[in-house]
Amino acid sequence: MRPDVFDLQAFYESAEGQLARRLILRALRRLWPDLDRFRLLGVGFPLPFLPTTAAQAVAVMPHHQGARPWLVGRGNRAALAREDELPFADGAFERVLMVHALESARHPNRLLREVWRVLADGGRLAVIVPNRHGLWCWSDRTPFGHGHPYTVTQLDRLLRAQLLEPVNEDHALYLPPVRSALLRRLAIPCERFGLRLMPQFSGVLMLEAEKRIYVAPPVSAVACRKRRRYVPVRPAVVHDRLSRGGAETGAAHRRDPGDRESCAI
Repeated sequence: MRPDVFDLQAFYESAEGQLARRLILRALRRLWPDLDRFRLLGVGFPLPFLPTTAAQAVAVMPHHQGARPWLVGRGNRAALAREDELPFADGAFERVLMVHALESARHPNRLLREVWRVLADGGRLAVIVPNRHGLWCWSDRTPFGHGHPYTVTQLDRLLRAQLLEPVNEDHALYLPPVRSALLRRLAIPCERFGLRLMPQFSGVLMLEAEKRIYVAPPVSAVACRKRRRYVPVRPAVVHDRLSRGGAETGAAHRRDPGDRESCAI
């Protein structure tokens, strides 16, 4: 079940949500230190992580989640759309950030195919999802406790299946989701300790993937000539063989030795 836009907004306005936002932004900036010069698309609920200084940033939220305006004073840059029908042209963006999107998507493959379509050639995608091995996916008080959590291997396989090649990996949220203000002061030391000694137990995973276009290798002319080709036997030929009592009376097809094969390369 996907949390609606009001639940997401309330979480990031709380002290716990502000801490999660700050720690995730630290990891995101390690991957993408400068987003202001890129055409950027945010999918899901990316508003807490989109740079307000980016001149070419747009946010898209799924229709069954709901949307809220973004950068209203400078003209709204948020839209409501279907996950599998993003209202943008092919190759329109150089960077795509997905937050609270993939783990709750009804059709993750279709969503990733649409992201692949709107990415420019060589563009990068950053996916932030709950970690199946972490503690945050077990707490339904946070948005990371909803939807389908992933392991690194599962997320890697899902991206590769949609022609998105993972190139970088990062982690965040090692402190359990606690409400105690005293324990939240240990968040930064926990992040440093977790990144060094047990990165697989983070609360969220972050994978950066690049759009790749694969071209099938050409078929050689020699291999094409060696390939067998079968042609249908004419009914008259079968009748003649039956009348002569040939050994191959039951054959329905034969190889045409005089036919030279042609192959387009």
